[in-house]
Amino acid sequence: MLETEASLREATVDVATRIALLESENERLRADAEGRERRIRLLEEALRVLKADHYGASREKLGVAPGQGGLFNEAEATLEITEAVGAEVELKATPQREDMPRSALKAGRKAIASHLPRVPILYELPESERQCACGSTLIEIGTEVSEQLDYVPAKVQVLQHVRKKYACPGCEQCLKTAPLPPQILPKTNASPGVAAHVVTSKFVDALPFYRQEVIFERHGVRLPRSTQAAWIIALAERVQPLINLMDERLRESGYIRMDETPVQVLKSEKAATAEHYMWIRVAGPARARIILFDYDASRGAEVAARLLEGAGGYLQTDGYRAYDLVTKRYGLTHCGCFAHARRGFFEAIKALPKAEQKSATAAHEGVRRIDVLYDIEREAKGLTDAERTALRQRKAVPQLDALHEWASALVAQTLPSGKLGDALSYLLQQWPKLIRYIEDGRLAIDTNVAENAIRPFALGRRNWLFADTINGAKASASLYSLVQTARANELEPYAYLRRLFAELPAAQSVADFEALLPWNITRDK
Repeated sequence: MLETEASLREATVDVATRIALLESENERLRADAEGRERRIRLLEEALRVLKADHYGASREKLGVAPGQGGLFNEAEATLEITEAVGAEVELKATPQREDMPRSALKAGRKAIASHLPRVPILYELPESERQCACGSTLIEIGTEVSEQLDYVPAKVQVLQHVRKKYACPGCEQCLKTAPLPPQILPKTNASPGVAAHVVTSKFVDALPFYRQEVIFERHGVRLPRSTQAAWIIALAERVQPLINLMDERLRESGYIRMDETPVQVLKSEKAATAEHYMWIRVAGPARARIILFDYDASRGAEVAARLLEGAGGYLQTDGYRAYDLVTKRYGLTHCGCFAHARRGFFEAIKALPKAEQKSATAAHEGVRRIDVLYDIEREAKGLTDAERTALRQRKAVPQLDALHEWASALVAQTLPSGKLGDALSYLLQQWPKLIRYIEDGRLAIDTNVAENAIRPFALGRRNWLFADTINGAKASASLYSLVQTARANELEPYAYLRRLFAELPAAQSVADFEALLPWNITRDK
């Protein structure tokens, strides 16, 4: 009997041990399954984001599902929308009209801008049709004018510099020739006009040198890409005094926005496939804005330190950690970028299954809350700095408090390695920098001005793919700085460069160079 009870106790212990082992194994398998499930969700998110980036619309707007809409049927789709709303199709090209107050603008077709040249074509009735039925001859009482937009293709011409020579008829020893004005590219046959055209085509219209070479060939001119490249590097050296002055003004401004973007340089100490960087700094108010590009092989903090040495006040960036070290070293106040915070939530929307992308999810709520802050900024447009600060304190601060409370509560319930978790983590980690814009009306809510300055460079990079040499990358940085600053100050780039290249060779003093800076050039000259 005792032996039976002992056996039963041993069997019971074995069963309990086996159950404990099975439960432990079950927990391990459940944890493995949950880990795999999380990984699958993350991979699915990443795949949806990659598809949206590759095939979807780039505009970060709620209510529009990412996709290729209108890529191949843009003309048909546009006509369908126009007919659906009952609008009349405008069949005339309309150049931009002059800056006018809104009260002066009338509804209807826009007039062709008056700054464009007019070529009158006169139409008269033949003599045989100038007779009235009553027997009198018709007399002219006025004209009726209608306008039609015309296009004259580019014309390549040759400037002949005819320098008269003078000699003394008495001694026949004295001989003088009228001097040639200083040239932007001496010992070449490049005029200010053709130099400005090559720079504008490359750095504004994103035309690589080989395409410009083909275009010039159509006009019967041989202009090899190697020649164009040599011109660009020489022009960059000529404009360096202006770049230096712009750099001084930027460092003294008290508020700099900064960003960086990759560029490939084939011939350098790094591998041909390695990424180099173009750094962008922006400062100054509208119509006195400075945009500077700087090439460097590194993206390290030492580059940011070099570009910000001597600066003071505020630095606004996207949160890249290298800037933290520099702001501490120079005592700068570091501001964040709400556009990047918003982009994180938009990325989380793109990572959702397609059926959920137009639903009311937490990611949508994050975008909506940040959009309220941008609505306040639109309301603040046109106000003085003091008025803008007061408006932000009154309206933005409560919205910011609510956003922080919402994100802090949500982050504990969110998968940290997912897109929504990334967005919440960025928002909360950057929070002290993000809300700094409410302190000073001069500060913007984001770094979009710097990002917008990058876009023309990014477009050019897609066309010409890489820089051949370090000297070429540095020359590109100088000329991008010049044309983008000109555009930011509402100057037409070609007209500004043509004037600059004509007047720059004669500049001697700092005052001469100052007069040629984009914000000191009036648009009517």
